[in-house]
Order: sequence, then C-alpha cells, then structure tokens
Amino acid sequence: MIKARIAVFVSGGGTNLQALINSQRKNILNSGEIAAVISNKQDAYALKRAEKANIKSFVVTKKSAGSQEKFETEIIKILSRERIDLIVLAGFMSILSENFTSRYPKRIINVHPSLIPSFCGKGFYGLKVHEAALEKGVKVTGATVHFVNEIPDGGEIILQKAVNVHEGDTAETLQKRVMRLAEWKILPEAVEKVSHEIVLKGRNYGNI
Repeated sequence: MIKARIAVFVSGGGTNLQALINSQRKNILNSGEIAAVISNKQDAYALKRAEKANIKSFVVTKKSAGSQEKFETEIIKILSRERIDLIVLAGFMSILSENFTSRYPKRIINVHPSLIPSFCGKGFYGLKVHEAALEKGVKVTGATVHFVNEIPDGGEIILQKAVNVHEGDTAETLQKRVMRLAEWKILPEAVEKVSHEIVLKGRNYGNI
C-alpha cells in the first residue's frame, strides 16, 4: 500500500508526536507513515520518542545554520532527501517564513490549542493561549488543526474539537485537558485525512 511520507517538526516533549506514533500503531493513521522527525532543539525529548519508535530524526538549529534562510534550506534538503509528502508541526516553536510555507501549499499542518479564530496568531503559543482563555473567562475552549500559510494560525481549518473550561482551572490544568481531550484526538484524525487525500489524488513526492 502506498502511503504518504510524513515529517513531524518538534521542539519539546513531543506529546503530540507520541499521539501520532500511537495512532500509527493502532492503524488510525493508516494512509501515512512517519518517515522523519525534525527538531530545532538538540535536547528535545521528542527525539527520544522518535528513537524508541525507530523513526529517523534530524536536528537543525538556527544558531548552527547561521540565519533563517540557511536554517530553512537545511530543512528543505532533508525533506527532499527523505521524499516527504506532508509536514506536521507538533509543538514546533519556530516561525517558518513565507518563502518556506509557500513552497508547500496544503502540505503543512499545525495543531493549535484553541478554537481558532480565538486566542491565535502572533504571540499565542503554549501556555500563553490558555492564560489568555482563562483571563477572558471563556467557558469553552479546545484545539484546532489547520493548514499552514504565511499568516500565523491563518490557514484553512481542517478539524476542531471543543473542551470545557472548569472552575478553578489553571493554565497548566487546562493545557493538559485540551491536549488529552482534543489535540491528541484530532491531530491523528487530521493527518490521516490529509494523507488519504494525498494518496487518493496520486500527488505524492514531487509536489512537495
């Protein structure tokens, strides 16, 4: 069976990467396979998760590359060499330039810990999103998987899932609930959906 080859971009613990690895083992993610993990942090725990799952991993840092352009050039070389069809940003704490994102229209997806268009865009990442939700007093939040374009969190929405905010929540407790009830569920579903469409259309490597 032909499968879309996936590269997962990570910066930290890799819980969303683990959700994808688990979904691949359970055949929830069946139309694609994780072929590479790319991190911009040498000490990201996500790299250990990749190693345990026997997935190739690569580290590219802006510091070692010397500039944003060279950083992205190194990543592009890896994507080409590994014949990647789909890029998944899973806790990747580095903004990609328009030059990069425009190369791969509808081939980069991201998971964001809110119901876009709420609490998204420049400056909204990690705990900051949940802090803003609690400060606003919303009763429902959630997560969104969307395509990536040149606007932070501005691409077309693929899937969303709502999560209730509880009285007495902290940013940390809310973050954990959103990950468990939303992110870890809809990210694998969205990756499978997009991978299936790539395979169905026969638009595999060569278009990325």
